Amino acid sequence: MTASNEILSGLRVFASDVAQGFLDITHNGFALLGLATVVAALALGVRPDLRETGETHLAGWLQARKADAMGLVPDLTGILRATAADPGELPKQQAAVAFWLSRKYRVAPEPISALVAEAYQLGVKAKVDPTLILAVMAIESGFNPFAQSPVGAQGLMQVMTKVHGEKYDLFGGKHAAFDPVSNLRVGVRVLQECIQRAGSVEAGLKWYVGAANLPDDNGYAEKVLAEHERLRQVAAGRNISPFASPSLRTQVPAQPEAPGPEQARVASLS
Repeated sequence: MTASNEILSGLRVFASDVAQGFLDITHNGFALLGLATVVAALALGVRPDLRETGETHLAGWLQARKADAMGLVPDLTGILRATAADPGELPKQQAAVAFWLSRKYRVAPEPISALVAEAYQLGVKAKVDPTLILAVMAIESGFNPFAQSPVGAQGLMQVMTKVHGEKYDLFGGKHAAFDPVSNLRVGVRVLQECIQRAGSVEAGLKWYVGAANLPDDNGYAEKVLAEHERLRQVAAGRNISPFASPSLRTQVPAQPEAPGPEQARVASLS
């Protein structure tokens, strides 16, 4: 055997040894990886808390990567501050009212659904028809939670914050007037007080708008009662156009007492 043949033979043996070693290492590596996977799966099965922790960390990492890519500051608590609900999860009657209001006032059904559900809960407690509560919201603000009148009535129910500020103390202060649910709860309480004081719904609405001792309320009570009648029919399953104008039964108002400090509100109504 010549020297060149000996060199080639040695190279072949070397290459064969290297290839076999690589295969052995790869095989052992995959075996170790498979073993590690089995061990990890068993550990996660025995300790589900580890799995939950891992999933939480992974979700956080993915959210952080997404936030970096979009240039946004993540805040996963934002959903907790949103006033919204799935209209499909409401009872049939409430869902019909929510969709009707959504169409008429051109607002999303999700926030309207949350307000409808809250109005129905509050109405039961306060013994005030929920559709009346929603009608007051509709006429007062058109479901704009940031509305403010020239005389300072604020939020969905246009409550005079300077008059009923102490009621907002339970919700953290006067700025809660612009939180839809807080404003709704305070507004329902004020409406309940007005109806009880006046002795009827129509007279109570005049109290609510501050027109108890004025010659008229610029048609406020009539507008609310008209919307109330529409909503009552929608809640009863009637197919009512959002722009229908049903006739109203005339009500005899109770004799009002002396007007309160909200009286100036009626002057701002059109």
